[in-house]
Amino acid sequence: MNLPMDTETAVEVADLSVMAADSAGARRPIVDGVSFTIARGEVAALIGESGSGKTTIALSLMGFARTGCRIAATRLRVGRTDVLALKRRELAAFRGRNVCYIAQSAAAAFNPARRILPQVIEGTAIHRLMSRAAAEAKAIALFHALALPDPEGIGARFPHQVSGGQLQRLLAAMALITEPELLILDEPTTALDVTTQIEVLRAFKRVVRERGVTALYVSHDLAVVAQIADRIAVLRDGRMQEAAQTSHLIAAPEHPYTASLLAAAAPTPRAAPAAAEAPVPLLDIRGLVAGYGAVRSSGLPTVPVLHNVDLSIRQGSAFGVVGESGCGKSTLARVIAGLLPPARGSIRLEGESLAGRAAARTREQLRRIQIVFQMPDVALNPARTVARIIGRPLVFYHGLSGAALRRRTAELLELVHLPTSLAARYPGELSGGQKQRVNLARALAAEPSLVLCDEVTSALDTVIGAQILDLLAELRERLGLSYLFISHDLATVRALCDEVMVLYAGRRVESGRRDTLLRRPVHPYTELLLSSVPELRPGWLEMVPPVPAARGIAAGMGGRGCPFFPRCPHGIPDLCAREPPPLRMLAKGAEIACHRSEEDLLALQSQKSATAAMPPPASVSTCRELQCP
Repeated sequence: MNLPMDTETAVEVADLSVMAADSAGARRPIVDGVSFTIARGEVAALIGESGSGKTTIALSLMGFARTGCRIAATRLRVGRTDVLALKRRELAAFRGRNVCYIAQSAAAAFNPARRILPQVIEGTAIHRLMSRAAAEAKAIALFHALALPDPEGIGARFPHQVSGGQLQRLLAAMALITEPELLILDEPTTALDVTTQIEVLRAFKRVVRERGVTALYVSHDLAVVAQIADRIAVLRDGRMQEAAQTSHLIAAPEHPYTASLLAAAAPTPRAAPAAAEAPVPLLDIRGLVAGYGAVRSSGLPTVPVLHNVDLSIRQGSAFGVVGESGCGKSTLARVIAGLLPPARGSIRLEGESLAGRAAARTREQLRRIQIVFQMPDVALNPARTVARIIGRPLVFYHGLSGAALRRRTAELLELVHLPTSLAARYPGELSGGQKQRVNLARALAAEPSLVLCDEVTSALDTVIGAQILDLLAELRERLGLSYLFISHDLATVRALCDEVMVLYAGRRVESGRRDTLLRRPVHPYTELLLSSVPELRPGWLEMVPPVPAARGIAAGMGGRGCPFFPRCPHGIPDLCAREPPPLRMLAKGAEIACHRSEEDLLALQSQKSATAAMPPPASVSTCRELQCP
């Protein structure tokens, strides 16, 4: 059904509710009375925690509701289309033509068995918009606009042959090729590391502005949204709490919940308990080399990932490992846990040598090192109750059974701030934050000395992530735990860790105390990571210089010189391309791998800062306001 044309308003939502049936069959609202408009050419954002209704609202604009849910609204319009009046066949024509959707996981959106270009232009064939030749030419023009490498040739590749950031931009091209009236972006950069995220954001913003696209951006990350959205609507429990122009909402939030989201976006450092002095470190790693594939005659794997990594973790301390995707962070955790045997090097736990394979370690050694994986959905058996999941290590390591087992399970649930009533539930009945707490409780059941935390907050929204950081800090103080905390999010590392190691292409490039290393990094790569973290300030993205493309692990490990040299703004061509950088101690106590002296690097940083110093640009948004009831 077509409605009268409004030349200014592209999207109109009035009194939108989405009802779902609970376990007892009663209907309850998961979105309740939400109203807003989006002007043509405007980018509006929906912000809130997991479960706030952001994605549900976005999908309702496509006429889609999950099984068992029902959409109701006084008005739900995109362009001239009354979405709720569309029949099944009309909805099929509407989706992908009038409204297009960019999902969080581009890898899941592409067919791995087909080349990229035919998938990007498929929408033009389905909706009979243009010839194949015209569609291919338009796709290549979009590849250019989205700053993709080799725009003429990238479409001939398969999805697995491009990086995550490139695949996300290719998904944007797939959505934009039909020139939709509304583009929905649902957490499109959440799974990307900071340097990749900034380039994807830059590409999205440029294309949206140049082409006058109307967009709805769904995210839990206020700093990211501040770079692309004209206006922000804040949601909680399916209700709109506040809506305002981006710059105003960030500078002067009116609702207390908005203020709490802003606070969670920049977590403050947790107080660290005094680490006990010991004659030997809890964990000591020297000359670690590890990778994947067949072992060559040299004893090295076909694909080396870690190269001569050294680290020491003191009892009761938190040691952070940061770097881009593919730098070897998770591989390091797998080696320490005994899931991947090292090719070379030594691993010692309180001076005692650990076997490379978990199967060759003693039960006591296995108990003392536990790992918490990034994705609890994958780590927790969906066919087992919470009680059985937590109880397994209690049986294996401590031999508990009966009443003692049930009592200890309840204690562990309380320890991670979960109600004991959850013991009878299955993982599918829990929220993301609850599942991660169960994941942590299972690790704690072994009563370990060291917990390996592999991106444990990256799949969570900022509020839940901050709660998990608080919990980790509390458990560290109460139980004397030590952590190896792996993340690409420097804000979380800064909030929890005492010491930090920066990895690039499997090599340690800078390490030292958190306060000194993250306050003023010296190595150009550490500086790049910190400068790529989005700030809560509109206009920040335009002030950040382009990020040099990554080479990848294989290229970085295979070269003779410094693996960071192709991206380094301070490289010395005749030296850095030929010789591996030496390790040198800095005056502040950190250690870096670089050919340049500390004095040279600090001087070059000062020059860069002086050149880049300028006030943030004023907001130029003249968009029509979202109407918040």
